Amino acid sequence: MKKGLLLLAVFTTVLTNAQKINWVTFEEAVALQKETPKKIMIDVYTNWCGPCKLLDKRTFHNKDVVEYVNENYYAVKFNAEGDEKINYKGKTFSNPNYNPAKVNTRNSAHELSRYFQIQAYPTIVFLDEKGDVIAPIKGFQTPPQLELYLKMFYKDDHKAIDTQEKFNVYYKAFKPEFKS
Repeated sequence: MKKGLLLLAVFTTVLTNAQKINWVTFEEAVALQKETPKKIMIDVYTNWCGPCKLLDKRTFHNKDVVEYVNENYYAVKFNAEGDEKINYKGKTFSNPNYNPAKVNTRNSAHELSRYFQIQAYPTIVFLDEKGDVIAPIKGFQTPPQLELYLKMFYKDDHKAIDTQEKFNVYYKAFKPEFKS
């Protein structure tokens, strides 16, 4: 009986680990791009944001999302009100007004958040293989909703979409495959 429980525990651990996005730091993602070019997906969140926690729990642990992101993107979690220093595009971004006493409440915005023009949480920022911003996607996304952007940006389909009408046509034609 103990052997069966041990096997079940091992299987559960393997299954759980297999369904996690391989998160790296922002600077690690940029360094990895230099070795093996891939786009970057940045989960811009705050500690106090309910929809951010929902995105992490419901979308970023979804099997289809995990597999697609791990295969096609470098994934970064970025605390939009955190205090880390980040080097990007020859500049150092920080949060000079960060207050450690407000770690789980509203804090000051990180300079990188301002650079990316983040106006809501969560926001998922997509960068191309050169580290340039493709687009920020605001708000909670279900797996099928996120799938549209993951695939559109991965395939560079966004480069042919320069009007709302063209996006609407693309959106209507898109057939999501990810399960919720």
